[in-house]
Amino acid sequence: MSHHLIVRVVSKLLIPFILLFALYVQFHGDFGPGGGFQAGVIFASAFILYALVFGLDNARRVLPEWVTRAGIALGVLIYGGTGVVGILLGHNYLDYSPLGSTAPLGQHIGISVIEFGVGMTVASVMATIFLAFAGRNRDLFDLEE
Repeated sequence: MSHHLIVRVVSKLLIPFILLFALYVQFHGDFGPGGGFQAGVIFASAFILYALVFGLDNARRVLPEWVTRAGIALGVLIYGGTGVVGILLGHNYLDYSPLGSTAPLGQHIGISVIEFGVGMTVASVMATIFLAFAGRNRDLFDLEE
């Protein structure tokens, strides 16, 4: 794949902007369209683009399997843990009101934390699925360097 110079250069330029857009969608999700799921998919698409352009072995070095597995578990724990905090503070599961000094502030904090957990989980799952399928038949996808 080293003979695809233009694709490599354009990808190196685009990947940071894709990641920046994913962060925008992540943190703007509680004010408008978007949120954790969409941001996670966009973030994973930047990783998948990297893997397709620079090879599967390089992608596995950038994002090892243990990182994606930890991201899946940590994202689910963040989501579930936010609900449990509401219970521990004497409210309903996933009631974000007690997380702040006022109910609207608590709702804002809660949904931001929830969306972060969802985004982390979705990005990790999408990357794991891609790596699992891409690694099955390397000749079919020509993902070697």
